[in-house]
Amino acid sequence: FFFIFPFFDYSGTLLLRQEAERGEAVPKVGVAMLLSRLHQSLLANKGYTAGHRLSALPPSTSAPPSNRAQLSNRRSQIGKMAAPKMPIRGAKQVAQAIDYSKYDLEDTLPKDYDKDTPTWGANRRAGVILHPTCLPGPNGIGEIGGQARAFVDWIASAGLRCWQILPMVPPDPMFYSPYSGTDSNAGNPLTIDLEDLISLGLLDKADAPPPVPVANVDFEKVAEVKLPLIAKAAARLLSDPKFKGLRDDMTAWRKSHAWIEDSAMFGVARTLPGLCDQAWWDWPEGMRFRQEKAMAEFRKEHHQAIEEFVATQFLFDKQWMALRAYANDLGIKIIGDMPIYVGGHSVDVWAHQELFELGPDGHPTTVSGVPPDAFSETGQLWGSPLYKWEQHRKEGYSWWASRLGRAFELYDETRIDHFRGFAGYYCVDAKAETAMVGDWKKGPGLELFDALKAKLGAVPILAEDLGVITADVVQLREAIGAPGMVVLQFAWGGGPGNVHLPHMHYDNSYCYPGTHDNETCTGWFKDSATPEDKAAIKEYLGVDGSDIAWDLIRAAMQSVSNTAIFMMQDIMKLDNSARINTPGVAKGNWSWRIGDEGVWERLAPEAKELRALAHKAFRHPSEKKGTPPKKFNQRPESTRAPKDGTTGTSEEPSAKK
Repeated sequence: FFFIFPFFDYSGTLLLRQEAERGEAVPKVGVAMLLSRLHQSLLANKGYTAGHRLSALPPSTSAPPSNRAQLSNRRSQIGKMAAPKMPIRGAKQVAQAIDYSKYDLEDTLPKDYDKDTPTWGANRRAGVILHPTCLPGPNGIGEIGGQARAFVDWIASAGLRCWQILPMVPPDPMFYSPYSGTDSNAGNPLTIDLEDLISLGLLDKADAPPPVPVANVDFEKVAEVKLPLIAKAAARLLSDPKFKGLRDDMTAWRKSHAWIEDSAMFGVARTLPGLCDQAWWDWPEGMRFRQEKAMAEFRKEHHQAIEEFVATQFLFDKQWMALRAYANDLGIKIIGDMPIYVGGHSVDVWAHQELFELGPDGHPTTVSGVPPDAFSETGQLWGSPLYKWEQHRKEGYSWWASRLGRAFELYDETRIDHFRGFAGYYCVDAKAETAMVGDWKKGPGLELFDALKAKLGAVPILAEDLGVITADVVQLREAIGAPGMVVLQFAWGGGPGNVHLPHMHYDNSYCYPGTHDNETCTGWFKDSATPEDKAAIKEYLGVDGSDIAWDLIRAAMQSVSNTAIFMMQDIMKLDNSARINTPGVAKGNWSWRIGDEGVWERLAPEAKELRALAHKAFRHPSEKKGTPPKKFNQRPESTRAPKDGTTGTSEEPSAKK
C-alpha cells in the first residue's frame, strides 16, 4: 500500500485511510476511484494520456423517449462517442509559496524550502441548489430577507460552503421562467422581502398582506398582491423627506449602474396598454428604434413610473447585497446562473440592436437551437436571436464584460448555460418551425475570454458542458480553466467510459446527483431508471437502492470533483411531485416550495449527516486548517487560465428550459 500510495489521488486516499484507521470496511466506490487513479498515474509515468470520455447527457427535449428500451438504445449511441483527451490528474491543487522559476541548476533554495508543502484538497467543498422563490414565507413566494438568512444558517450548520441558485432576473410574465427573463441585469421584484420594507419604514405594518399558507407559488396572485405594495414603498422612498439619506444612496447607485436607464424605459413600456401585448419590434417606430424625440417624450410622460422602477431595483439590490454579505461572512459562496442567450423581447436586445442578428424592421433573422439527435427528431428551436459576433468583436466585447461584471457583482461565481455556444453555435432561420435545418457557426472562443480577462480580471465561471460536446468545446473550457459538470443520474449508460461515472470524474468539475432540469433522484429511480440502470447502480455503489437519493449524495461527496452540489429536494428524499422544472413543458414549472418556517429545525438531522459526510470527504472548512485560505474565484495556478490571458466559462442554453 505505501509503495503505491504516492500514485493515488488525495481524496480517495484520505477516505481509505480514515476508514482503515477506524477498522471499517472500505466503500466499493472508494476502491473504484482509487484503482482508477492508480491506473491513470501509471499511464502518466509511461508517457501516455488517459482518455476522458465526455458527455453522456443529451440536451433537454420536448419529445422524450417513448419507452425505456428506446431510451436505453439512445444512451448506447451516446456512449459510443469519441473520447477527447484530458490531462492526467495529480498535483493540480498544489499551492506554491516559492517561485521555483527564479532558481537555476544547483542554486541554493530558500531556508524555508522544506515548509513549501502541497495543500491537497484545499478547494474541495459541497453545496446545495435551492432557488429563493422556493423558500418559506407568508407572502406566497420565497423572499430574500429573513427566511433566506435562515436558510444560509442551515447551510452553514450542514458544513456546506456554497449556495447555487437559478437566474434572479425578472421572469417572463406568461410562464414565469427565470430562464426567459426580460432583463439580464435587473432583479426579480417578486422576491423583495416585505418585512424588510416595513422595518425600514417604507411600508406600514398595516400594509402587510394576510399570511398565505405555504403552497406552490401562484405567480400571478403573488404579483397582484406584492407589486402594488412594492410600488408604494418605491414612491415613499422617492418623496418622503425622512428617506433623504436612502435617496442619496439610490442616486449614487444609479450613477454607477448605467444599465438601469434603459432597463427602466423598457420595464415601463412593456407593461403599458397597447405595448404589453406586442414584442418590441412591433412597437411604433419611434420607440422601436429608440429615436431621440420619441424616447424624450416617453421619459417625460412616464417619469414617475420610470423613477419607481429605478427605486424598486435599488431596493432589490440593497436586500440582495445584504444577503450575499451575510452568506459570505459565514464562508458561503453564492453561485448564480446565466443563460448564454437573452430573450428576444428583452431590454438587452432592444437597447443593443446592433449586436444581434436582426432585420431592418427589428425582427430576428436567425435564432438559436440545436439540430436533431437521438433525443429529438426535429431538434430544439429555442428562438433567441443570435449574436452578431463580428460586431461584438469590433466593440471589444464590452457588452459581455458589462453583463458578466453585473453577474459578479451579485454572485461569487456564475454558471453559464450552453457554454458550447462560445466554441460553435447552431444557427436556424427565424422563420423555421423546427430546428431540422440549420448550420453550425464558429463562436468567438478564446478571443472573448482574453477580452474579459483584460476588462474584469478573474472570471469565475462554471461551464455547463452537458449534452453532445465537440472537441473544441472541451479545449476552450480547459484553456480558460473553467470547471465543467458531471451528473450522477446520467452515469449508468454508455459503458465504463461515461464521464459521469465517479471513476471518470476530474477535479476541476462540479458533481451533481441531479440538477434543476432533472427528476428528483427518488423520482428518477422510481419512475424512469431502467432495470439495467438500477442493477448498475446497486453493483457499482454497493447499495440496495432503498435510499437512492442519499446513496447518490454520498457518491457525489466521495467524488474527486472539487465541488459537490445537491438539490434540496434530494436532501429531503422527495419524489417527482417536488420537481421544479420539466424541460420541454412550459406550464407548471418553477413553483415548488420547501415548506413552512419550521422546516429548518425539521431538517437538522439531515444537516448533521451532511456535515459528517463533508468531514469524511475533506469538504468541510474545519478540515482545511493548516492550508492557505483560498477564495473559490481564485483557481489554483495549475487550473487557472494560461498566462497569455484568458478566463473561465460554461455550457448549454436556457431557451431549452
